[in-house]
Amino acid sequence: MGEHLIRVEESEEDGAYVVKAELRGIDPDKDVEITFEGGVLTVHAERSEEKKEKQRSEFRYGSFTRSIRLPEGVKEQEITASYDNGVLTVKARSVRSRSRPDG
Repeated sequence: MGEHLIRVEESEEDGAYVVKAELRGIDPDKDVEITFEGGVLTVHAERSEEKKEKQRSEFRYGSFTRSIRLPEGVKEQEITASYDNGVLTVKARSVRSRSRPDG
């Protein structure tokens, strides 16, 4: 158990900044929290370990978090999220588009 980093892909599609987060095996309705504050999008998820005897497990359990600075001009009401096949997709439209700096 512990804190794990969520793996993401970032891109631009149809004028929107898109962040895809890999969250396989997590119930998005119960175990995912998305916040946006100060231009930073944060995705936090929890996966609890089932209590049963196992020979081996390579699954990760505990807290998963990732914070990403979104382009300037994004407002909270312009952010949408969807979940399909273990991938959370967050789309953000900004007032003006700009290239994202490295890092």
